[in-house]
Amino acid sequence: MSLDGIRVLDFSDQLAGPYCSKLLADGGAEVIKVESPDGDSLRDRPQPNEESIRESSPLFRFLNAGKQSLVGFPTDARVQSLIAQADLVIEAHGLESDGGQELDVPTLLDAHPSLVVLSITPYGLMGPWARRKATEFTLQAESGSIALRGLMGGEPFQAGGRITEWAAGSYGAVAALAATLRARRSGRGEHIDLSMLETANLIFTNFSESMNRLMNAGAEDPPHAFLGQSVETPSIEPTADGYVGFCTNSRQQFSDFLLMIDRVDLQEDEQLAQFAGRLMRFEEWNAITRAWLETRTTQEVIEKASLLRIPVAPICNGQTVLAHEHLAERGAFIPDARGDFMQPRRPYRIDHTDPPAPRRAPELGEHTGSAAFTPRTRGSGVSTTRGEKETEDESLPLAGLRILDLTAWWAGPSASHILATFGAQVIHIEAASRPDGMRMVGGMMAGHYPQWWEASPHFLQANSNKLGLTLDLNTEKGHGLLEELIRKSDAVVENFTPRVLEQFGLTWERIQTLNPKATLMRMPAFGLSGPWRDNTGFAQTMEQLSGLAWLTGHVRDQPRIPRGPCDPIAGMHAAFAFLVARAHEDDSGAMAHHVESTMVESALNVAAEQIVRWSANHELMEREGNRSALAAPQGLYPCAGSQPGSENWLALSVASDRQWVALRGLLGEPNWSLAPALESLEGRRRAHDTVDEELRRWTLGHERDSLLIDLRALGIPASEVANPCRLYESNPQFRARGYFERPHHPTVGRLPLPSLPFRYKSIGRWLRSPAPTLGQHNADVLGSILGLSLGEIADLEAEGIIGTQPTGL
Repeated sequence: MSLDGIRVLDFSDQLAGPYCSKLLADGGAEVIKVESPDGDSLRDRPQPNEESIRESSPLFRFLNAGKQSLVGFPTDARVQSLIAQADLVIEAHGLESDGGQELDVPTLLDAHPSLVVLSITPYGLMGPWARRKATEFTLQAESGSIALRGLMGGEPFQAGGRITEWAAGSYGAVAALAATLRARRSGRGEHIDLSMLETANLIFTNFSESMNRLMNAGAEDPPHAFLGQSVETPSIEPTADGYVGFCTNSRQQFSDFLLMIDRVDLQEDEQLAQFAGRLMRFEEWNAITRAWLETRTTQEVIEKASLLRIPVAPICNGQTVLAHEHLAERGAFIPDARGDFMQPRRPYRIDHTDPPAPRRAPELGEHTGSAAFTPRTRGSGVSTTRGEKETEDESLPLAGLRILDLTAWWAGPSASHILATFGAQVIHIEAASRPDGMRMVGGMMAGHYPQWWEASPHFLQANSNKLGLTLDLNTEKGHGLLEELIRKSDAVVENFTPRVLEQFGLTWERIQTLNPKATLMRMPAFGLSGPWRDNTGFAQTMEQLSGLAWLTGHVRDQPRIPRGPCDPIAGMHAAFAFLVARAHEDDSGAMAHHVESTMVESALNVAAEQIVRWSANHELMEREGNRSALAAPQGLYPCAGSQPGSENWLALSVASDRQWVALRGLLGEPNWSLAPALESLEGRRRAHDTVDEELRRWTLGHERDSLLIDLRALGIPASEVANPCRLYESNPQFRARGYFERPHHPTVGRLPLPSLPFRYKSIGRWLRSPAPTLGQHNADVLGSILGLSLGEIADLEAEGIIGTQPTGL
């Protein structure tokens, strides 16, 4: 397997760390899990109707299949010996945990200079909030996520499904594998400090800080916060027999939606064509759409929308997703090692080969006396030579690699962005006649920026560190120039629907003929096979189909989409798959690889809990609004000064019995709080409505900031519902960690942009260069790489094969 020989020692608990090491184990790495005598907190749960029998939960077994389990502590001689042999050490203790096996990382790295250590924590290891307690819920509140999600005038809500934790695991896997591959080549270790708060901000808030500044004409202290809570529409809509999901990210998709619902008369209504306009006329718009949709079945709607190439999906849950025709035909679900439940398979394939069957998860301490890494063959270990005079660019993990980037929107560009950020020379290719669709989001800023296509915050972030080239691939010359670039590159990355690359004649066989050393990474929404292979899909589509939307929203309302996280999550899984393929090239000497990393199967892995719980025990997970099975009480509570529709929300999450006792003391131990039933999480969950009523009465009499000080001092997770448009200046944790960076862009200047949710100790900044303007590097790429003269380049521009302005505006 591709990561054979990579040794991982995993001290993590709960979800983020184990998912990170699961990705590594699925890629072929050896993983030894070091547990306390009590074991990972996901291990034990009572089986239905048999409370005396306890065994590892399906979720634990999904996350920890194929690993060894050793009971011990970091200071044990046995564990120290394994650390000395490891390539990578992971430390991450669950958000609901009151502590874990903390490592002395500086001492470890001094003793083992080639070791890579990944630390996943709620806020990161540095900064004023580093030791603060948190849960998924409070992190979403502090990151700005919750403030963006909700019906106008109603209570905002979290994204369901613990998505921050899953995403942190995927970012951690990419960061750790890149550093480990570098360490094996150079002997240079690394400490990676990953913040789950930054992860939540990056995946959920759609660059609201940057967007709001652009909408305020780039003001350093924006006078207005234009972005508030809302829901997308059309999105999840009722049908005659359930729900169906759409997204209309482009004007063409919205126009086709009106055609589908027999309302072409509205295609010239400019207000309805805009997202903000539909929100202003929300009730009218809902009546228009539902008049058509509620008279048709979900399947009828899907068939008609698919013919019009409108992104569409059924709203699945842990039960119904298993029966989806496309996923079933592709074999997206496979049985666990014991055959007890179905689980999503690994979300990528290398060289058209299905991943191997899952291995068994270990019993607690099963390998305490025998845990060992496989002996390495001679020459397969870590290099002992270290570059003494490397520049920062030269020391990056992928320095020296050239990648052609044919991706668009956000999922694909986020994958190629992290590869560029790790040092690869990435050339982002689009056409002046058909720019990257994410550029067009800049149209919202047309009143402030004449070149508004250069003012899309998604594009500006996801394409930083890249070169920009325009080529019209529908022309013989443009197509020929792309093929010449393929001859001189190490990889091609694309996320078209499969038919598009085939229409260009760029099959895997053709790319291999052009350059036998070039890897091709394909990121189709639904994969290269199956009845939905040519369907269009965006993040919203994946959230609707995978079940993530099923878990999002208030109980009294319909399902709602989390709004965006499946784009960067798909990007991270694809980047990880690319690194796995590169590792295989390094170890095997193989010339190149075909990588298929599908957007939908990445989302299914993140939604795995509801799939494994349904198939194991017929437990159907449901949305709970702002509540959680892992904490009670949990929710949003209005504080002093709140007005209907303008509440000062306090996000509170009591994740342990100890925290409940502390909260009870802060309340003054009123009689209602002393009920014996409230002493357990299960009891508080059953009495949640009553507890909420009492807590709301209490919070309304207190200032939010005062309550936050008191609650945090007691170690109780609590947060404001942060304004995502005001975090650059107001969030001291982001400032201390340098999370927002400000590369200078010729159109928008030094706009604060989120960088990455982790830091390498050896790297000072991530965004080394701004995103390219349209065709900015045409002359550099065509001249320096292909050797074209200035005259030849001018002729190409005159013929419209390259350009620096969008055509047809």
